[in-house]
Amino acid sequence: MTVEKSSKDIIIPKLQLVAWEVTRSCNLLCDHCRASAVQGPYSGELNTAECFNLVDEITEVGSPILILTGGEPLLRSDIFKIADYASSKGLRVVLGTNGTLIDPDMAAKMQAVPVARIGVSLDFPTPELQDKFRGQAGAFEAAIRGITNARRAGISVQINATITKLNACYLDDLLALANELEAVAFHPFMLVPTGRGKGLAEVELSPQEYEDILNWIYDKQQELGDRMFFKPTDAPHYLRIVRQRQKQSRLTAQASPASCHREADGHSGNQPHAHAMNALSRGCLAGTGFCFVSHRGDVQGCGYLDVQAGNVREQKFTQIWNNSQLFCDLRDLSLYKGKCGQCEYRRLCGGCRARAFEATGDYLEAEPYCIYEPQLAEQH
Repeated sequence: MTVEKSSKDIIIPKLQLVAWEVTRSCNLLCDHCRASAVQGPYSGELNTAECFNLVDEITEVGSPILILTGGEPLLRSDIFKIADYASSKGLRVVLGTNGTLIDPDMAAKMQAVPVARIGVSLDFPTPELQDKFRGQAGAFEAAIRGITNARRAGISVQINATITKLNACYLDDLLALANELEAVAFHPFMLVPTGRGKGLAEVELSPQEYEDILNWIYDKQQELGDRMFFKPTDAPHYLRIVRQRQKQSRLTAQASPASCHREADGHSGNQPHAHAMNALSRGCLAGTGFCFVSHRGDVQGCGYLDVQAGNVREQKFTQIWNNSQLFCDLRDLSLYKGKCGQCEYRRLCGGCRARAFEATGDYLEAEPYCIYEPQLAEQH
């Protein structure tokens, strides 16, 4: 007998963001790299024509923000052809880069696309520590120069930082640096130990330390308001913390940090996507509002969830997004296991599916880095 699923169990997908690893080649050797990237070339990367075709197929699904990342995307010789083509199709283009290659000429090419924003990784506030973590002397100063060149060209900047025991004590300093660099957003990435990042397992934060840092982020968002947007990544339980803290302090929706976390499909006047990058619509968006495409065309829920939904050389992107087993599973909350399956916040949070997979081999298992115990009687 077929059991009818409740509509509350099914998340209706709406593609908001696509992160596309246009190349795996990189000029740095970062300790945390999920791709274990080195200086290429890598075989089998999508060629220019295949990249244009993928852009076309993405636009058949929706009009998501397109994050061109790597590796280091600026090492790809046709990166601006791809970016120009995506922009011409109405996609908002963002570049995920280490910043070290952005000279004034490169910044001018970005502005011409236009690249709406760059995300630059700064994990430490000092040259010595950053260079060591990034595997190259001068990486810190080169990234700062790159950010400065991008800002002078009128490109907005967000600062990304992978948080471990090595740099958690520098969070205030990193935030101060982000403010000094006139960044519009600060994205702390909570380490998922994949790729080279597995070597950092010993310095991964404990669940309680994650909780403490996510509360710190909430407090800073409340303090800074629209002056800085915070988006914890690989930490979907932040949405649960936001909801709990709002209740505790009896804040109105207008006065809470959530007022800075606009809906992912929000619009402002005649500016489509104006607020889409400053959005916290759900915790884990893998397969519901977000997906990752590898340099060889593999489609995954995110870059850290090493499970293939399909490959764009074998299937249309539309078919993968709409019908793949992985994405259908991730959209069905009734399949979630352990305390994530019982949690009253499961629709809001969902748990990190990548961390569950790395810890257990099952992407539907409970998020292992959440300390919250479900209270089924609580109503939301």
